Amino acid sequence: MKQAVNAVFDIGKTNKKFFLFDENLTEISHEYIRFDEIPDDDGFLSENLPKLVEWMKDCVDRLTKDERYDLKTLNFSTYGASLVHLDSDGNQVLPFYNYLKPIDQSVLDCFFKSYGPQDQFASDTSSPIMGLLNSGFQFYYLKKQKPETFKKVAASLHFPQYLSYLFTGKKVADYTSIGCHTAMWDFHNNKYHHWLEREEVGHLLPEQVESSTISRVNINGHQVKVGVGVHDSSSALVPYINTNNDPFVLVSTGTWSICMNFFNEAELTIEELHQDCLNFIGIKGTSVKASRLFLGKHLSNQAKLLSDYFQIDYQTYKGIKWQDFSLGKKTSKEQLLFDHSILGPERFGFINNDQQDLGIFDDYQDAYFHLMDELTDLQVASLKLAIGKSEIKKIFIDGGFSSSEVFVQLLANKLPDYEIYSTSFALGTALGAALLVNYRTLPENFMKENYKIKKHSPIL
Repeated sequence: MKQAVNAVFDIGKTNKKFFLFDENLTEISHEYIRFDEIPDDDGFLSENLPKLVEWMKDCVDRLTKDERYDLKTLNFSTYGASLVHLDSDGNQVLPFYNYLKPIDQSVLDCFFKSYGPQDQFASDTSSPIMGLLNSGFQFYYLKKQKPETFKKVAASLHFPQYLSYLFTGKKVADYTSIGCHTAMWDFHNNKYHHWLEREEVGHLLPEQVESSTISRVNINGHQVKVGVGVHDSSSALVPYINTNNDPFVLVSTGTWSICMNFFNEAELTIEELHQDCLNFIGIKGTSVKASRLFLGKHLSNQAKLLSDYFQIDYQTYKGIKWQDFSLGKKTSKEQLLFDHSILGPERFGFINNDQQDLGIFDDYQDAYFHLMDELTDLQVASLKLAIGKSEIKKIFIDGGFSSSEVFVQLLANKLPDYEIYSTSFALGTALGAALLVNYRTLPENFMKENYKIKKHSPIL
């Protein structure tokens, strides 16, 4: 008898993953792959979308022909801020642009001359202004910079919904993609911002649906419930919402550290926007407050500097334990010893040190402990922005930093009034996507038993 399985594509900027879950949503298998980026029409490197699509279709084809399995559901979790533009025949008509691609400042200046002032626009759309990370600006950029090609666009799909479209043929937009720093959604009026209609691009956006929407599709003889896809940050929240009755904040760590508060629907202030806070729309169409910190990338850069200076293997920092921790010299809370300019410490009231001198430290370990002490000071400041005035007592830390004893314990020490939990939860976004197409809840102890949730108390 074939085993019923649920499949999820979890597409990150670097790693592309294909997960299989059984009927109890326990992982059966996974497949990871990476693709080299390819240049767009301006030479800027971006996702190799044709290669990705080829791999995905091959994965599903192999699965549906595997006599061991009966495919029941299929869903997609991807990074956001990315659009696929289709012509009237449903074919891709423009490159898949990288959200890191810079926009000529004159284009943004022109936009805000019509739809500013900038702070008011940021407030209306609940997001800092971040270039193409505000994916809606693609429309304005293409209309101004590539008008002849842009005229061929008949529909534009967010990345998760494009992957779903490949299997269903249905063009939709889900709330988690629409509402994640796109510069498209007016949070004050709960509808698309008026600039889209004024620029005559609103018709390119398809019907809005909830993230739990499914289509029933025949794939190689299998009757499969196919989801519409979900933005990865929102997907990561789903298992925690599903298994917790008490309010909490999730700190999802990796290249970025994103603090997400599902329980704070307060409008953002201009000051919070300047501090890199945003609201995004969750799976139910409700607002979720978040704060961002470019933490993982910055730690990698600093770890490289430390390893070069002290002639230590680069990977050493990953193995340092809490019992090794000691902190000698420490300046005032505001004056930093390291250059954290990439994190914008000034927004939290810290004085950056753009002339950092590693010679003041006794050795590699001494420098590392001071670095982590400062990084956790910045993380606490970012976290408190997401918490705001909401009644939060629980904080979950997942992703890469959850395995750092030093990082997690320092947070526990600096936040004694909160319950701090770490998880070994590499499947967060994939499991969330699987839950959305299965309409079910998880047992209360599911996370604890499967993902090693550990509580951390202060050690002072």
